[in-house]
Amino acid sequence: MSTRSPLVPVSAVVAAAAVGAQIVYPLVDGRVRDVVTVAVVALLAAASIVHAVGTRGGRWAAGMVVTTAGIGLVSEIVGTATGYPYGCYEYAAGRLGWALVDVPLVVPFAWTAGFYPVWCAASLVTRGRVRRIALTTAGVVGWDLYLDPQMVADGQWRWCVTDAGLPGIAHIPLTNYAGWVVVAAGMAVVVDALDRRRRVTPTPRLDAVPIALFLWTWLGSSLAHAVFLDPPELRYSAVYGLLAMGVVGVPLLLRLLRPHRSTDRTESDSSPTT
Repeated sequence: MSTRSPLVPVSAVVAAAAVGAQIVYPLVDGRVRDVVTVAVVALLAAASIVHAVGTRGGRWAAGMVVTTAGIGLVSEIVGTATGYPYGCYEYAAGRLGWALVDVPLVVPFAWTAGFYPVWCAASLVTRGRVRRIALTTAGVVGWDLYLDPQMVADGQWRWCVTDAGLPGIAHIPLTNYAGWVVVAAGMAVVVDALDRRRRVTPTPRLDAVPIALFLWTWLGSSLAHAVFLDPPELRYSAVYGLLAMGVVGVPLLLRLLRPHRSTDRTESDSSPTT
């Protein structure tokens, strides 16, 4: 399989469809919005998985999905049952499709959809193990600073404690973000080990699709929360998410904008195996 696998343009088409669904989101409400929410997650996850298969191979992609969706599902089941590691919360019944132990089955794939673009962005910024894990963790938590306020405002889940969070979004407790740090870091450690065994060399050309999704999520979500979405407390999440994801986003932009000192490696240097 080559780095120019036909799956890469397919992933670009799916990613574009996901962006289109996100643009539709603020224009609809009720049951239609629920369907659009599921479609956004499914399309983002599909774009990430297809791209991973096309650039890193089926085994790497399978390991990434098992790690992100698998750990994500377990953490959500434990979380809703016990309150650990995120705090006490529950999902709205019947709004996001089929559920397993009260956790909608689309939710674990939201972890895949959120993790992979951040991972690819962090991998372009650094190959140092500790720093890449730290950047990925910060970026994924930053993504949740957009996700949680938006979904809580839409009634997709609710928290038992509603006065222990950040200024402006106090209804989402700080324990949530602590839980995200733990879970995202665990995922990053596993995928780092997987990645080092595969030894893919990331480049802007190779990872153009997930990098575009990262930039769209980082900057587009901030704009959407500040301008296009209600209620007013999303103005706060627009700032929090922008700053937190910016830990990855700012060095990524510097990496993309600086003059290239060397050409990308040949396809044979980084072509994935299945």
